[in-house]
Amino acid sequence: MYITILGRQPELGIAELERIFGGKAISITSPQTASIDTDDFDIRLFGGVPKAGKIIEEISASNWRQASQKIIQLYYDKWLSFEGKITVGISAYDLDISSREVQQVGIILKQKLKRAGISMRLIPNTEPALNTAVSHHNKLGLSANKVEILIIGADNGKIILAESNGAQNITAYANRDQKRPRRDAFVGMLPPKLAQIMINMSGISNPKDCVLLDPFCGTGTILQEALLMGYTAYGTDLSEKMVSYTHDNIEWLNEEYHAKFDYKVSAIDATTAKWQSPINAVVSETYLGQPFSAPPSPAKLAEVSKNCNHIITDFLRNLHSQIQPGTPVCIAVPAWRDPRGDFTHLPFIETIAQLGYKPYEFHHVSKNDMLYYRENQVVARELLVLTRI
Repeated sequence: MYITILGRQPELGIAELERIFGGKAISITSPQTASIDTDDFDIRLFGGVPKAGKIIEEISASNWRQASQKIIQLYYDKWLSFEGKITVGISAYDLDISSREVQQVGIILKQKLKRAGISMRLIPNTEPALNTAVSHHNKLGLSANKVEILIIGADNGKIILAESNGAQNITAYANRDQKRPRRDAFVGMLPPKLAQIMINMSGISNPKDCVLLDPFCGTGTILQEALLMGYTAYGTDLSEKMVSYTHDNIEWLNEEYHAKFDYKVSAIDATTAKWQSPINAVVSETYLGQPFSAPPSPAKLAEVSKNCNHIITDFLRNLHSQIQPGTPVCIAVPAWRDPRGDFTHLPFIETIAQLGYKPYEFHHVSKNDMLYYRENQVVARELLVLTRI
């Protein structure tokens, strides 16, 4: 059994996990965490999960002092015969305690082990939980002598104790986002983490020999993440410039990872394209319309929404005739946020079945949770997880 620490928008991480492991395998354990009934979990494959760890114990305690004493004793007994130096980080989630209280657990444990002749290095806490960057740079969870203890206040009143098996490699994400040779802010800057989430939302747990199509490939972010996850990638875009950018970025990826990825890209219009088969999954950030730094006027919003709705529905109609029933489709479409925080959605979403697609019904999240956006951002990405009927 594993527990996952969820990202900035926990519902998206839960949806991502549910599509890979199934709704019955997922349990919401606290506002920031979800447990998974699985024997293995690879943090590198999940964009919505900054950290994960194997559950080792559930602790019943009436207060933090009692719980911390149990944790100290458990690890003192566990490491009493440890050989060499051990590096330890401690992170607490969904508990009403300070960073000082978390750090105190480590200090007391370090003192007890020192008296027993065991050397322990403690990673200092400035917050109750170590941030992902600190965990990653200290390689916590990646070897027997580099441990991150995850302490989670569960909704059932118990405390879950887990040991991290690693944190997201934020350096690699940043490199794939910022160091690739071709970027274009005008067409949108899809984060690699979100691309991973969307790919996983296709529900394909074994990408080997699967062809993933991105019909609006832009600068190739979804394709690059798909290639790293083991897919064969097929990208198209209306713009010759974007196709050229995608090609350059994937060739850069080949060099960075000393690989020869299997991909193809071409310049064609997604509303009329004839794609090569087979296509096993479709994942794409579709046309989002023009960017806005402030909410548009009602007339302008109506104009942009109508245009986006037209392009995306034409694309979906065209796609429907070229993929097999049951083929998964995950697309990002625009939704516009007003100053009150309410969203304007594309009209076709309410009648998606008429286009020949069935929305996936999640166990743990609602369709209102499937919006990716940052504070003060007008245009959000609404994620639609569909199956071709």
